[in-house]
Amino acid sequence: MTSDVTSDDTDEAVAARAGRIARAVPFTIGVVALMVAIGIATQTLWDPLEDRSLLGTVAYGLPAFQDGRWWTPLTGAFFALTPAQYLPVAAGAAVLLGWSEWRLGTRRVAVAAVSAHLVGVLGAAFVLLPLSSTSWGWAQRTAEALDTGFSAGALGAVAAATVTLRPPWRGRLRLLLSLYVVLSFLYIGVLWDLEHLLAVGFGLALGPFLVGRRPVLTGARFSRHEWRMVAFTAFLIAAAVRLLLYFVPSDGPLGATTSDSNAITVLVGAAVSVLLANGLRRGSRRAWYLAGALSTLSLLAAVVVLWVEIAAPDQLGSGGTVVVSSVPELVVDIVLWALQILVLVLGRAAFRARTSRRGRRAVLAEMNDRDTAIALLKTHGGTTMSWMGTWEANRWFVRRDASGEPLGYVAFQVHRGVAIALGDAVAADEAGRSAVLDAFVEAQEAQGLVVCFFSVTGEVERWGGARGYRDLVVAEEAIIDLPTLEFKGKQWQSVRTALNRAGKEGITYREGRLADMPRGILTQVRAISELWVGDKGLPEMAFTLGGVDEALDPDTVVGLAIDADATVHGVTSWLPVYAAGGRPHGWTLDVMRRLPDGFRPVTEFLIASACLSFKEQGADLVSLSGAPLAHAGGDTADSEPLDRLLGALGEALEPLYGFRSLESFKQKFSPRGEAVYLVFPDEAALPRIGLALTSAYLPGASMRDLAAAGLKTIREDAPSH
Repeated sequence: MTSDVTSDDTDEAVAARAGRIARAVPFTIGVVALMVAIGIATQTLWDPLEDRSLLGTVAYGLPAFQDGRWWTPLTGAFFALTPAQYLPVAAGAAVLLGWSEWRLGTRRVAVAAVSAHLVGVLGAAFVLLPLSSTSWGWAQRTAEALDTGFSAGALGAVAAATVTLRPPWRGRLRLLLSLYVVLSFLYIGVLWDLEHLLAVGFGLALGPFLVGRRPVLTGARFSRHEWRMVAFTAFLIAAAVRLLLYFVPSDGPLGATTSDSNAITVLVGAAVSVLLANGLRRGSRRAWYLAGALSTLSLLAAVVVLWVEIAAPDQLGSGGTVVVSSVPELVVDIVLWALQILVLVLGRAAFRARTSRRGRRAVLAEMNDRDTAIALLKTHGGTTMSWMGTWEANRWFVRRDASGEPLGYVAFQVHRGVAIALGDAVAADEAGRSAVLDAFVEAQEAQGLVVCFFSVTGEVERWGGARGYRDLVVAEEAIIDLPTLEFKGKQWQSVRTALNRAGKEGITYREGRLADMPRGILTQVRAISELWVGDKGLPEMAFTLGGVDEALDPDTVVGLAIDADATVHGVTSWLPVYAAGGRPHGWTLDVMRRLPDGFRPVTEFLIASACLSFKEQGADLVSLSGAPLAHAGGDTADSEPLDRLLGALGEALEPLYGFRSLESFKQKFSPRGEAVYLVFPDEAALPRIGLALTSAYLPGASMRDLAAAGLKTIREDAPSH
């Protein structure tokens, strides 16, 4: 029965999603459907158009316009020259137009695609008309060519739709589009490459007008991280272009590519570019110097060779001892080297990471002033997550004034090249915390690290938004306001039942510092924790999840459920939430363990007893913390892809750690929710951030542990027969 219901639900979900897509992209569906229908009607889906007289009737190009076939821009848009081209033509139109229509809307994408198609097709004819009467071989050949398809319109629509993207993705996509059409035109240079070049240029100019903006010629100011990504991309593209040029010679506007370089030289050069690109991605100063020197020398050499090739070609290659590349290769090499030098010069401030990995570890080792961090926290106060930042596994970036006095700090850990700030910054006021965050980013990026902020409040989310950072909700913190807390009403029935049963069964609540407890109590607490860890199949999690060692901290309070025989049935640990002046005005739940065969509602009893105790002491709030990945994800169709990704990860870990079950349990205490965020530079950094968070939460887990736990999960989830 379950299987049938799931199948029906899946079919309904697929049908509903298909309906939403159809309603969202009707223009795209219409274009692709018309392509297929015309292909079937004219039999060009299986009989090549290029071999039939129909080509002269429907295809566009300068010959068609000279012969008066003015309708060909319309008819040619829905054909492909060969049956094999229908798949990329139709699929390309579906993907490119579909994305553009989703971003711009149907009316705007129709205007952008049709106008870009006409600009590309008619513009190419106008460019080729005067050039065809010259002695330029490329222009003569291209002026005689005919073309079909809607690729110029689709690419122009994508170029226009980039206006809807936020930085840095707007600049990245525009850069890739521009490089693609320029390099394709220079290297290959067939008719459609010229059409694409004109259509993309038109689309980039049209986009702002479609959304009611004025074009900004100066562009956005790049961050240090963005300059590194631009340099990384530029060197990778240069390596790819040179490989393509060697293995796939072409005959473009600048002439035929006839490279006589050997394969080893080309491969070694590409490998050097890739290595330099990786160093530039990390912001390495050494890589910047090497890349600049190599690019400058190569540019000068290419210019000299090109000048000699043009001025005195007969002086080169004599005796077969000197090999000279072709003119088109030299010109494009000059363009690529010049582009790389321009990026390196303009973004020079982004490449200041002078330390090696060993040096970076030495710098991190110096950021170990835990006492200063604790003193600042008790002086200025912090959030419900701040005490976790004082645990020994962290490092502390402390911002100081000119005299060396500490002003504030950020707690962080470094994993896999990512500096993960844990919780909000601590400082006297919001302006001071913002300054600490700015200084922290500056210092960590100078070391070549990617920076993100995990388990932070809306204050950091707003700070990041003002600087172009992205964010998403990774959990929802459960807060209980103590001044108004009363266990009255139907929603508190399970809590009252736990308190009443504890009294009947002789279970009492004991609160205090774990380090001050009798040795027998501490031994039992450790045993309960080890039982819990051993049942998971993975090492105990860390980072925002403490254990017994963290509970032994003198600032941490533990609550114990103990029976008349001094048997510990459960334990909770509570982290202080300091207000300015050093007074704990709240407590955050950390460790929560129970004896497997002990008092059953022990967790409800412990939390309720702690709330009553803290209320009596004058505390303002209790945080039941936010279960990691329990809130991420969603079932709605418009959920962010990143949310769905983290939601899937939460589902995968649920059988091992029960994050979502824990989140459901906390609802028994009727808490209010406060969003907890991950703030990060952009989506390109997420794979590294994901690996870094995995290392932070499971620092002791090997690949074998993860694989074994995964198999265990599969076995436990598998249906029994």
